[in-house]
Amino acid sequence: MTGSIEQGTSQTHGNTRILHFLVRLPRPMETVWPAVATAEGLAGWFGPVDVLEPRLGGLVGLPGLGGGQVTAWDVDRVAEYTVEGGGRMRFHLERDGDDASVLRFTHEFRGETETESRWRDRFERLIEVLGGS
Repeated sequence: MTGSIEQGTSQTHGNTRILHFLVRLPRPMETVWPAVATAEGLAGWFGPVDVLEPRLGGLVGLPGLGGGQVTAWDVDRVAEYTVEGGGRMRFHLERDGDDASVLRFTHEFRGETETESRWRDRFERLIEVLGGS
């Protein structure tokens, strides 16, 4: 199975933008989890991470997005990072058969710092890193 980015939508509510993606990944959740929930994993496709304490309330520092904390943490399923200025990124993994998974991603932020195409590029790198391109 190859990975795919099936959906990318953008909404604006006042000065807040919300991006949603549905990404099919060619690996089981347990393999994908470290890519979205560890500093080393995020560095492989998203970019460098200053700090990521893998637990609810842990510190997170993402260059370009800011520092903040882990606001949701359900091992192998949900990692959510909220950063200064009101930004929030949520990675929600679901099983897709025995050997694949689906990532439901949401990024809420203010301003024009992120774009749908920028996230699409990141998710293409994630698929590549996981061996599904």
